[in-house]
Amino acid sequence: MLRSPAAALLRRLAPRITGCSGEAGSSTRRTLPPYISSSSFLARFSSTPTSSPPPSSVGARDDEAEDDKLPGSSGDSGARLSISVDRAGLYSPPEHSHEPSSDSDLVKHLKSIINFRSGPISIAEYMEEVLTNPQSGYYMNRDVFGESGDFITSPEVSQMFGELIGVWAMCLWEQMGQPEKVNLIELGPGRGTLLADLLRGSAKFVNFTKALNINLVECSPTLQKVQYNTLKCEDESVGDEKRTVSKLCGAPVYWHASLEQVPSGFPTIIVAHEFFDALPIHQFQKGSRGWCEKMVDLAGDSSFRFVLSPQPTASLIFLSKRCQWASPEELEKVEQIEVCPKAMEISEQIADRISSDGGGALIIDYGKNGIVSDSLQAIRKHKFVHILDDPGSADLSAYVDFAAIKHSAKDASDDISVHGPMTQSQLLGSLGINFRVEALMQNCDEKQAESLRTGYWRLVGDGEAPFWEGPDDQTPIGMGSRYLAMAIVNKKHGSPVPFE
Repeated sequence: MLRSPAAALLRRLAPRITGCSGEAGSSTRRTLPPYISSSSFLARFSSTPTSSPPPSSVGARDDEAEDDKLPGSSGDSGARLSISVDRAGLYSPPEHSHEPSSDSDLVKHLKSIINFRSGPISIAEYMEEVLTNPQSGYYMNRDVFGESGDFITSPEVSQMFGELIGVWAMCLWEQMGQPEKVNLIELGPGRGTLLADLLRGSAKFVNFTKALNINLVECSPTLQKVQYNTLKCEDESVGDEKRTVSKLCGAPVYWHASLEQVPSGFPTIIVAHEFFDALPIHQFQKGSRGWCEKMVDLAGDSSFRFVLSPQPTASLIFLSKRCQWASPEELEKVEQIEVCPKAMEISEQIADRISSDGGGALIIDYGKNGIVSDSLQAIRKHKFVHILDDPGSADLSAYVDFAAIKHSAKDASDDISVHGPMTQSQLLGSLGINFRVEALMQNCDEKQAESLRTGYWRLVGDGEAPFWEGPDDQTPIGMGSRYLAMAIVNKKHGSPVPFE
């Protein structure tokens, strides 16, 4: 049953379709798949839509110069001296070639790091360079989201996702006592679609939108510009200072490179959707000599390859920490373990901020509530490719270890509580997605209705949509059970909706 205050907030959402980003299939109307029962909600809904993934290091060379003639020797009759020169201790620069190289700037950069160190780099360092290298990183100079990009996220699927995250945020704001100022922080906002839908959906709740200071944690200059446009931002003068304001709600908007740069002092609402999955991970493999870190090195033909570190690495300290949170039975079952130190660090930062300022965080991502074994993947143009293929041209991501996030947050502060994870389907169902989709479909045309049905299934369904009659390669795949949601809140606010 949809509970108050979520039900009350949901009824007042703007009853219109702002965009239908799911693919349209057959124009034939079909009833919604009965994934979550909605019969008890329908009478309380509003409607009126208007639109629409072996070590190789250069060894020393022994070069010999034999039978060299001494200066001034007489050739045939002169004495000969055989000289052997050991150059093992000398620097041997790579051979220079005037042939053009087909390697990208990022590939050249990665190879130069490995060559300079005369050995492999960690997968975490490889990921960090590939995704966020300032000059050539995957996220830094392009818009990678949506049908024309490499992958689609939930906010791009349907406006309902952002609207219901807005319901969650407003419920938390009410639990905090409706503070006059609150920091709304999104980690890794992508195009800004989630936040834009959140703001449009909450437009009627003036006291909430008036309280917002919007803070976007984004390191990509290109995506910052996209977010600026998506949020309909404008620069305005306030006295001698200038500030950026979103015309969707009139709230000031600020960009930061990290969560630590966001000013503290106000109650905080943090949203992190598909943020943790892109953080760099370390991979460890169990062998005859214990746990060894998996690394990236160069093969003899100068291509990238995976190797095992021949000696212990500094990141073993994070593996040790992660293993302390696992049971012996859990560790016995796995041959590989992925550890994300950055996720641990950011979870601690979230807990510290919520502990001191009040508020809460909602984390939604694909992952597991336990040890993650071997999940690293690369996606290009909506297809899986090899992780080491053409670095910088594909997205790299890994399953999120929700258990590690939970333990990291709890270890950081005694003043916070951690709730979940629950599936995305459970989260959106409890927040009222069935109510919302029925309301939006009241006055849809055929194309909009098909898009809503498709978007609904992608958000809460499991596997392939049973109602699909379009092309097989466009069959909607449900994310409802693959994505998990977790909340971290200050204990004084009680349990957040819908984790009660």
